[in-house]
Amino acid sequence: MKSFLNEVNEKMHGVPIQRCYHCRKCTAGCPLAQVMEYNPNRIIKMIQMGQKDEVLSSSTIWLCASCETCITRCPNQVDIAHMMDTLRQMAIEQGYAAKEKNILKFHKSFLHNIWINGRINEPMMMVEYKLLSGDLFSDMVMGVDMFLKGKLHLISPRPKDMATVRKIFKQTK
Repeated sequence: MKSFLNEVNEKMHGVPIQRCYHCRKCTAGCPLAQVMEYNPNRIIKMIQMGQKDEVLSSSTIWLCASCETCITRCPNQVDIAHMMDTLRQMAIEQGYAAKEKNILKFHKSFLHNIWINGRINEPMMMVEYKLLSGDLFSDMVMGVDMFLKGKLHLISPRPKDMATVRKIFKQTK
């Protein structure tokens, strides 16, 4: 039977997680570490220790903003943002429920929006998310304010090569 560490490494196709020597630079730079259940360094250690259930059911994998600060600080180029994305996909595929309310609905809306448009169209994505979550009006005023200030655009430009976007989705499913 394949170890959890090997399973994650195989799905990541990048720098092996065991290259991490726990210097904690990733955690020191993470803007969300203070709100995470486990910090990024701890998640790597848990993977190395085979704590699959704890990792895939943690809120940490869903809170990562994929800002990539961690990889820019890592002396061994361990791509923690990619690892967190891999862990989210593994959690979905293996039926682990997300602890954070509606986060899986947001994740699905985000990916569906990229599938349709080739990039994020914030208003369209938020409409889909609001319909899925049932939380229709909680931040409507902020959305209107952002639109009036020119921070949200109704139509986003589409990439010229949508076939490549679809190919990426096909390869990563």
